[in-house]
Amino acid sequence: MTATSEEAFEKMVSILPLAAYGAGETILTAGSKTGRLLVLKSGAVVVLKDSIEIARVDQPGAIIGEISALLDLPHTADVRALSDSQFHVADAALVGKDPVASLYIARMLARRSVEANKNFVELKNQIMAGQPSNGLNKMLKRLEQILSVGGASFET
Repeated sequence: MTATSEEAFEKMVSILPLAAYGAGETILTAGSKTGRLLVLKSGAVVVLKDSIEIARVDQPGAIIGEISALLDLPHTADVRALSDSQFHVADAALVGKDPVASLYIARMLARRSVEANKNFVELKNQIMAGQPSNGLNKMLKRLEQILSVGGASFET
């Protein structure tokens, strides 16, 4: 992403209201529809899919709830605060209304997709080569992280 578009997104996000969550609090629940898009300002969260940890996120600027916002579907995972955390909160409709937000999210998802595809091919090659399971488990962990809520970071 160009510095200009990242700076524009950071500026837009900086004026959004903040929400705070304490360690252990549930931020999003799979199957719920909050209509919110969250941008991590500080703290750390864990993303759980069917009670399985698929990611830990602690990068300022990481976006939570983008899949739900883009597809107008319920959230696909539970998100829980690992430490006291703050988020800038936007209406999910922002994705369709603001080209800066749309471009930022599209680029984040595109980077995630490129990385996931690369790792998927590597995983498939390892399986076909009969690689030991510990190497496969590491690769699966990397894929889980890529496919979760990671994203570009910036200071907010």
